[in-house]
Amino acid sequence: MNQQALLALFAHPDDEAFRCGGTLTLLAERGVRVQVLTATRGEAGSCGDPPLCTPEELPARRESELRCACVALGLEPPRLLDYADGHLADADAEVLIAQILGAVRTSDAQVLLSFGPDGLSGHPDHITIGRCAAEAYRRAESVAALYNVAVPASLAEALGMQQVRAVPDAEIALAVDVSAVWEAKLAAIRFHATQLSASPMMQAPVERQRRFFGTEHFVRAAARPLAGDFLPDALRGYLL
Repeated sequence: MNQQALLALFAHPDDEAFRCGGTLTLLAERGVRVQVLTATRGEAGSCGDPPLCTPEELPARRESELRCACVALGLEPPRLLDYADGHLADADAEVLIAQILGAVRTSDAQVLLSFGPDGLSGHPDHITIGRCAAEAYRRAESVAALYNVAVPASLAEALGMQQVRAVPDAEIALAVDVSAVWEAKLAAIRFHATQLSASPMMQAPVERQRRFFGTEHFVRAAARPLAGDFLPDALRGYLL
């Protein structure tokens, strides 16, 4: 039997850490092969406040931050594509889907994880990678399930997070308590140093950070019956 494997598909360096880093760490600790594929180098993001690099240096800086974050999370080195940050929707979707399918084959992934149709924040790059991940799932019959990172409406309302595209609580398939790997997740987030000043939650009190980051939520967007979705069993003991 092949090793259990998950392929996480995101648009920018830091997407892997903020919303699902704890879950990825828990899976890796339980022997799941976790591969991160990132479509851009995040060159349209912040250089930090005060700046930690020049705009010209930012792509290389953010790639380095991503690699360090994956080490902190206990993951394999990430795979980066070279799409233009902020313009992923302008890319040839068939080429991006083919690259995702290639990563599915090389990683032997049985589960895919990405953004949902609303991109969580409405960011066009998030929406595009999520759409291409969903199409790759449809074409890859060896993949058992597709999950989307999500924020339940009750949490968004409690924290007053108007910018988040929340989903109804009933749509949440997995709620993962990541307190056991809180320090690893926080370390990974902090490695994305250029982006910390752009994240309101990172300026919030620790109690608020723990409420938002301490539980990670996922929608099961699609699954093939009896095809081997291992995620619930692999996360047993951490599900709320």
